[in-house]
Amino acid sequence: MSLFRRVLHKPTVVAGAAIIILFAFVAVFAPVLEPYSPYVPSGPTFAPPSRSHLLGTDDAGVDMLSLVIAGTQNSMMVGFAAAAVAVIIGGALGIVSGYRGGWGETAVVGVTDFFLVIPALPLMIVLAALFGQTIFQIVIIIALLAWMNVTYVVRAQVHTLRERGFVARARSLGAGDMYIIRRHILPPVAPLLVAQTVLTVATAVFAEAALAFIGLGDPRRISWGVIIQNAFDRTAVSAGAWWAIVPPGVCIALLVLGCFLVGQGIEEAMNPRLGSAHVSPRSFRLRRPTPEDVQ
Repeated sequence: MSLFRRVLHKPTVVAGAAIIILFAFVAVFAPVLEPYSPYVPSGPTFAPPSRSHLLGTDDAGVDMLSLVIAGTQNSMMVGFAAAAVAVIIGGALGIVSGYRGGWGETAVVGVTDFFLVIPALPLMIVLAALFGQTIFQIVIIIALLAWMNVTYVVRAQVHTLRERGFVARARSLGAGDMYIIRRHILPPVAPLLVAQTVLTVATAVFAEAALAFIGLGDPRRISWGVIIQNAFDRTAVSAGAWWAIVPPGVCIALLVLGCFLVGQGIEEAMNPRLGSAHVSPRSFRLRRPTPEDVQ
């Protein structure tokens, strides 16, 4: 069974992919799906959910459903952009260092270990405060602190591939390093890169929400983190307006869950031993004794 079919046979992967596709659909068609303008008041302050405002309104009377839809577009854009940059950096370093080895691999491992030791969130706060809070700068900051795990995973996979017989045969026939990487290393590593991309999307969305919550997000753009930060700053909690906080928080949790399910499913499909590492009750089925057992 091919890797793609093994992935599709996992219900958790299908559920996670459905969540991601749903949010991607909302992000693409956000201007059409918004019932009201997310920048203009359309009701009373902190109005509870009703027929005219399904998720209520915020402190300015702006429709919460429109805000959440607009926030989906920017949060997804930050997540996928930061994940793409992080996977490109981490994947390239992991493939090159894992294949070539030597002092280059030692240098990459040393730099990776250095960044892994530093707590990511405090460093992101410092970088965002120093270099600015535009959405482009936030994407770069998140990406620069999310490539290390990709490098470690990809480097380990390339280590096993470079010792395979087909790589040794290609090298003995005079194939160059770039040819071997392109034809024999990159195809088996590609599904792993996809899994890491999906997992990094969740990390990036959560990191952007954390930065926005502490006031380091892009104030000119609506995102789920900015919505939550504005609700806290404008006393939504003390006013009992749970609808101003819960919807964007639920969206973040669902997207992180969907990315985790898809990423974990792809990794388990590539390495079936990961899926059987836990103990299952089915392993302890009772059976009737056979005549051979009695003898």
